[in-house]
Amino acid sequence: MFDKTKVRVGAVPNGWSNDDLPELGGSTPYEQCLDEMALAGYEGTEMGSKYPQDPDVLKAALELRGLSISGAWLSCFFTVHGGREQTLQSFRQAIPFYRALGIRDIYAAEVGHSAHLQPIPALANKPEFDDAQWERLVAGLHEVGHIAHDNGLRIVYHHHTGTGVQTEPDVDRLMAATDPKLLWLLLDTAHIAVGGGDALSLAKKHAERICHVHLKQVRAPVLEQMRTQGLSFWNALKAGIFTVPGDAEGMLDLKPVLDVLAERNFKGWMCVEAEQDPAKANPLRYFKMARAYLSEAAGL
Repeated sequence: MFDKTKVRVGAVPNGWSNDDLPELGGSTPYEQCLDEMALAGYEGTEMGSKYPQDPDVLKAALELRGLSISGAWLSCFFTVHGGREQTLQSFRQAIPFYRALGIRDIYAAEVGHSAHLQPIPALANKPEFDDAQWERLVAGLHEVGHIAHDNGLRIVYHHHTGTGVQTEPDVDRLMAATDPKLLWLLLDTAHIAVGGGDALSLAKKHAERICHVHLKQVRAPVLEQMRTQGLSFWNALKAGIFTVPGDAEGMLDLKPVLDVLAERNFKGWMCVEAEQDPAKANPLRYFKMARAYLSEAAGL
């Protein structure tokens, strides 16, 4: 069983309003996101682009509902020529905001050459980094990791569909090449499945580095469409490739993953994510479903 004093349960706001694809819930006010997260029994939320950029305003809204911020996203461009400077500048500029909100963990993902934000087949156009690009990525992550450490933050790597760190071998290579004191791992149960990998395998191999989990399900028919019909990531989202844990439409067996993380004394945020169209999948209903699943399957 998980130690409830060391594990917190959060919700990702893109189930209400999608940052990458604003047509999914773009009109949903941020207050509704926070209200329904709290109503469904969550302790926190990841930072979303729709949330107020004034830390005092956002902090007041969170405190009113008993919520915290679990972490924030950082797009990295270390594999792109000139991208290192842009990435480090963006990170440094955001640090005062992170600290004002008490954010500790920053979810970093290398999006240089990424296919996931383009209207093209996401899997067929996954970037493959050469050795020089891998070296730049590792060096950049170490550099941003040092900056984070000096400011009381942590860099947590998010493997993602359509990026150069998508598959299980990609994640293994990144973990082997990076300093565990400077880079942690966010395990996303759905993205690793879309990339042909296995969340249980990653959990067993890298449990000591995992400090965040994106817990979500995959709908097998849409994944098959991605593989055979060349869906873009956007079109896969609109077709409903992802859903929440506890939904019978999901293809993944998440209980063994939770069991391994509990056995390995996981500490950190367990965040439910879905990235569904809120017009088709009512977020409050689905996130309550997921919260009930976590209570039953993991005792959280």
